[in-house]
Amino acid sequence: MRTPRATTLTAAVSAALAAALVACSAAPENSGSTARPGGTTTGQGASTPAPLPGQTQAVPGTPRTLVSDLSVPWAIGFLPDGDALVTERDSARLLLVKPNGQARTIGTIEGVSPSGEGGLLGVAVSPKYTSDRYVFVYFSAEGDNRVVRYRYDGRLSDPVAIVTGIPRGSIHNGGRLAFGPDGYLYVATGETGERPLSQDTNSLAGKILRMTVDGKPAPGNPFGNLVWSYGHRNVQGLAWDSGGRMYATEFGQNTYDEINRIEKGHNYGWPEVEGMGRDRRYTNPLLTWTTDEASPSGLAYADGSLWAAALRGQRLWRIPLSAEGTVGRPVALYTGEFGRLRAVTTAPDGSLWIGTSNKDGRGSPRPGDDRILVLTP
Repeated sequence: MRTPRATTLTAAVSAALAAALVACSAAPENSGSTARPGGTTTGQGASTPAPLPGQTQAVPGTPRTLVSDLSVPWAIGFLPDGDALVTERDSARLLLVKPNGQARTIGTIEGVSPSGEGGLLGVAVSPKYTSDRYVFVYFSAEGDNRVVRYRYDGRLSDPVAIVTGIPRGSIHNGGRLAFGPDGYLYVATGETGERPLSQDTNSLAGKILRMTVDGKPAPGNPFGNLVWSYGHRNVQGLAWDSGGRMYATEFGQNTYDEINRIEKGHNYGWPEVEGMGRDRRYTNPLLTWTTDEASPSGLAYADGSLWAAALRGQRLWRIPLSAEGTVGRPVALYTGEFGRLRAVTTAPDGSLWIGTSNKDGRGSPRPGDDRILVLTP
């Protein structure tokens, strides 16, 4: 959900932005304004990244439908054998989906209170699953958001709430879970529309959290608590590249959505900055889009690129990365073909599994929605 901007662009900046958008309109694979530090400024908060040297990646084929007739699939997490766990936001069902398309419900998560943007959200599988059998879900309960650990060995058992008290609201609940290369669990939260919470390092809202499988602060956290980074508005995508660098998607307000390189203890500026800023206290994004072409949710890394699922933008963005983590010019794929895209996750075989979100109250459901798509990069 987007709310009125706190500040207004000057007439000069508005004109510059409009000119930039017109200039880019002839390039459908990179329409609108994008950004990275050191790019050519096209307006307050925006710049245009150049293509990476040798950026000639072929356009992948059309995704195939693996599963249809789902209800707001929100997240996808893979078991070691290639089967996937899929959450449904509003039904609170946790599904097991096989690579051959067979799907069944393995449980309905107790305590989920779906409303607004809340419900059953993220899911993650322990990197030591073969020995501990842990799976984790993030959901909105009646009074908070929380992370709950289960054992899964053909059935769900032994639920343990490892983190409670994450602020929840009708909007901006974050919800993505992912294990990093360091073996710790990362949790993305939103600021629930209460902007000051993002800058409060004692609050769990508007943050990326880092923790052990027991919900304790991971060793080396910068503030002695669960907080890893702060100044976020609403993060719903987490990914790491082959060099171990961490990235996150960020919903902007009315002007700029972002991809950020996430680093320990950094402040990403919300609500003081949206998009690129000039204040050294805040870390600038690697890349920005206008909100009508992105509203980025899920994020994955595969085949040398980041892949971002766009809700309002109704497309899949491929963002090439150099070996040093520099972003190249983004390419928009499948614009409007599948509607709103929420989840994108790399499968053990290197394919991308993509979840649509056309039944979330903001889309236009089509026959067969919602669905899981499979794409070979």
